[in-house]
Formats: sequence, C-alpha cells, structure tokens
Amino acid sequence: RNFYYITMLRDPVSRYLSEWKHVQRGATWKTSLHMCDGRSPTPDELPTCYEGDDWSGVSLQEFMDCSYNLASNRQVRMLADLSLVGCYNLTFMNESERNTILLQSAKNNLKNMAFFGLTEFQRKTQYLFERTFNLKFISPFTQFNVTRASNVDIGEDVRQRIEELNFLDMQLYEYAKDLFLQRFQYSKQEEHQKNRLKRREERRLLREQRAHQWPREEVAGVAVTEDYNSQVARW
Repeated sequence: RNFYYITMLRDPVSRYLSEWKHVQRGATWKTSLHMCDGRSPTPDELPTCYEGDDWSGVSLQEFMDCSYNLASNRQVRMLADLSLVGCYNLTFMNESERNTILLQSAKNNLKNMAFFGLTEFQRKTQYLFERTFNLKFISPFTQFNVTRASNVDIGEDVRQRIEELNFLDMQLYEYAKDLFLQRFQYSKQEEHQKNRLKRREERRLLREQRAHQWPREEVAGVAVTEDYNSQVARW
C-alpha cells in the first residue's frame, strides 16, 4: 500500500495558547510513549511539569515557566526526525546545533509530504487537498476566526515571550506559509491553463463541426432547386 502523509500547521502563538487552555481543563498526554530509536525517554531526559494526575488550572505564566513543557516548538519536534539529535537526550549535542538540525529536518519532512494545510487558510487548504487527491468535499471548509485561543487577552510582552519560546515553530510556520501559498498559486495557474486549453479545444471542435455541416446544406439546396426545375419543365 502507498501511504500519504499529511499534516495541518497553525500559527504558533495561537496553537500554544490553545494547548494551554486544553491543559488547563485537565488534558494530559500521559499515554504518549514518545518513542524514539526504539525506546521512550527516561524521566531525567523528559521530566514532568507538574505533580499529580494533571495540570488543571495552570496559569499561563506557570505554563510558560516550565522549561520541559513539550508545548514549546511542538510542531517542529513532531515533524522532525528526533533520532538525528539523540532523541530527548539534550546532552547529545549543543543546543544551537540541535535546533538547527531539528528545524531543517522539520522543513524537509514538511516539503516532502503529499499534502499539508494551514489552519488560518481553510478554503485554500480545501482547494489544495481536493486538487492533490482528486477528491471533492460535500461542503466548503469554514474559517473559524473566533477560537479559545483568540479569546485569550494577552499583552505584547506575553506574546513576545510565547514567540521566543516557540522560535523554531515561528520559523517553520513562515517557511510553511510561503511554500503553501506557492503551491496554491501554482495550482491555480495550472487550473486556469487547463481550462483555457479545454475551451480552445471546444472551439476547435465546434468550428470543425460547422465546417462539416455547411457543405451538406449547400448540396441539399442544389437538390431542391433541381427538383423544382424538373417539375416546372414537366408542367
């Protein structure tokens, strides 16, 4: 079987705030094994940010202050090949080198996916999906601009802090948005060219059809005239 890998990316700040609200309501990823190179990370490699069953009621400040919080740069980490950097072992290489490799790996994997979309561009995402897989959805995608994340009122300093915590995701998203819009523009141009060729072919076939009809009409006209003349001669 051929498997097609697809994904959706989201604006990093909105995504981070959305995850915070999700965790605040009691969501956890306890069942996630975080498998890499055949094993899960040790507690020293991946400490938890909270004690107890969940992190319910966590404030945004507490959420941002935990250096082990996997919400930071989640999109890069989940798209990259972690085995290139020693998985969750942060002592495998220096931080700068690790970040560079992770970001490039995430970009490469995203580019090689059969399809990816952006939450902020629902209609364009639907168009590209339908063009890529030759499928049609029964109803158009809806762009919801009012979300739990959009309802969170944060100051510019907090926004800047979130961007700093997600600096790899910020770079990935800019790359993804540029690539996404390039693909959309290319598909639109391809569609327009295909429609122009189709209309040109239809006009050509119509001209040929008319050209075949005209001689028959002329022959039919001569036959009627000859028949009429023969009747006159008989009268």
